Amino acid sequence: MRSGLRHVALFLGTLLAVTALVAAWVRGAAVRLDRLVAEQSGERAVAVASAADEGYCTGELKRILRRVLTSCGLVQGGSQRGCQPLQARSVAAMSGADFNALFVPLADRAAIIQFDQDSADLDAQAIELLDRTFADQRGASYFLVVSRASPEGSVAYNRELSRRRAESVLQHLEERFHDPDLEREVGLLWLGEEFAQLDREFCQWQRSRPTGPCGGAELNRSAFVAWIDCRL
Repeated sequence: MRSGLRHVALFLGTLLAVTALVAAWVRGAAVRLDRLVAEQSGERAVAVASAADEGYCTGELKRILRRVLTSCGLVQGGSQRGCQPLQARSVAAMSGADFNALFVPLADRAAIIQFDQDSADLDAQAIELLDRTFADQRGASYFLVVSRASPEGSVAYNRELSRRRAESVLQHLEERFHDPDLEREVGLLWLGEEFAQLDREFCQWQRSRPTGPCGGAELNRSAFVAWIDCRL
């Protein structure tokens, strides 16, 4: 009889101990769950704030920019200076229209530096707008120059003309600002007439000839310039 009572007491004691352990584990799990939920909520809040800070810097834009900037010599360690049309198309891995669309959110920060037909010379209006755009860095890391040509002339000639336009912009910045960091800040893409021609939608952007004609030919005798402040 006494042995039976001892077994019952032992069973009840064990049951109470297990119950207490389970209760403690449940309380601990609840605390851990609350902490995890709070941490995840905090992470989401940080992510939203970070995206808001970057504004137009979508994941797709940053992915393309990293590929373009690395391949065309902007990012430290790039093996060359500038990209020509076939390279730019290959690096971007998208259509010309989609490539241009990536930069639409940059309208307030970008400028279109326009040139005369068959010329790579910067006129006074182009210089004024280029200087103003470059001076408005606002902490950005990369200054992108994307030059084009209208379709008069041969493809090879227009490719070379757009290269001269990009280099004309770079040369002016070097002479005007004497910035030792230019080699790491300014990246060049020359597209000729072959890739990502601008359409009339871009007539609404800041142009160095705002009162002049704005057809496809006038728009594409140009260099698009903008500071890029995405965190890559």
